[in-house]
Amino acid sequence: MNIVVCVKQVIDTEAVIELDGEGALVLEGQTLVIDPYSEFAVERAVQLTEEHGGTVTLVCLGDAGCAAALRHGLAMGACEAVLLEDDGWRERDAAEVAAALADAIRPLGADLVMGGWKSGDTAAAQVMGRVAALLDLPLASMATSCEVADGGIRVLCEVDDGVEASDMPLPAVVAAQQGLAEPRYPSVRDVMAARRKKIDARPATSAGAVSGTQVLSRTLKPARAGGRVVEGTPAEAVAETVRLLAEEAKVL
Repeated sequence: MNIVVCVKQVIDTEAVIELDGEGALVLEGQTLVIDPYSEFAVERAVQLTEEHGGTVTLVCLGDAGCAAALRHGLAMGACEAVLLEDDGWRERDAAEVAAALADAIRPLGADLVMGGWKSGDTAAAQVMGRVAALLDLPLASMATSCEVADGGIRVLCEVDDGVEASDMPLPAVVAAQQGLAEPRYPSVRDVMAARRKKIDARPATSAGAVSGTQVLSRTLKPARAGGRVVEGTPAEAVAETVRLLAEEAKVL
């Protein structure tokens, strides 16, 4: 199988986020890592090639610093990596990102395209769906299982009231949810070998992509307020709680 995995680099999900005076994300001093949802996709892609043979190619839109995320994926077992260079990639919206990725994926002749169903930073959950549409391929999103079956794939996806099973022909696009695979920890030998693998860096292209969004401002969500103890008899406490939820929290 020829599998292409879309990879993104994000700030460590455990990091404390800060904004500067203009509302832009402060990157100085932050640890940048491969996006966790991308990592689920990379792991399952490598597992599928271990089970059935084939190659895994990583594709990432980003600047030179994003090579670290690709190196991590290569250390996990991916064969090749493509870096679509764009110094302004953080300001691109989902339409522009998807167009750049699709342009790079199209000539690769992938049997399967994978990626995270959302990213750990913006959580927009749009890119892989847009990639599937641009490539005119079926999409399975929030996938928790992906197996090769009868020349196609069987995918289990989370839905609102349970799990949905789909049999899909190849080529197809699968967007990973947590649980699709448990990412491996690359050994020192794997990390050293990944450093010797070439990353194909090329300018990003996005033919016909037009940004449809404009960011006007950014603000951090307010700090969580402390809890409140409602006193009185059980009946009084229930009545006061309902009043607070309706009048102050405005959730009723």
